Amino acid sequence: MKVTLISIPVRDQEQAFRFYTEKLGFIKKLDTPLEGGNRWLTLVSPEWQDGPELLLEPAPNHFEPSKVYQDALMEAGIPYTQFDVDDVQKEYDRLIGLGVEFSMKPTEMGTVKVAVFNDTCGNNIQLVETL
Repeated sequence: MKVTLISIPVRDQEQAFRFYTEKLGFIKKLDTPLEGGNRWLTLVSPEWQDGPELLLEPAPNHFEPSKVYQDALMEAGIPYTQFDVDDVQKEYDRLIGLGVEFSMKPTEMGTVKVAVFNDTCGNNIQLVETL
């Protein structure tokens, strides 16, 4: 058994697509039209194109419990998921330069360094560097 797809809820798929590709650097893997103007829209890391796909899931627009959960995580400041990076400070500086808003600057926590940003689509995302 292995993980091949990870879903992240987004309020606007097109806005999420632009943010995750233009700011974070992911690349499009699949973009298939679905009913109601939705898309099966997946992204992958350019460094790991055969790795897990990130599905930009429009669930909060169609399933109220998903929206409530997403809102509760945001209000509590809890990240929805995390992305590993080689250098949190370098990625933080790059993303700040692109206008990304962080709620937590790079902070050492034991054996990791973390930072948390808003993905503009309803989620806090945590960057993690193993020290």
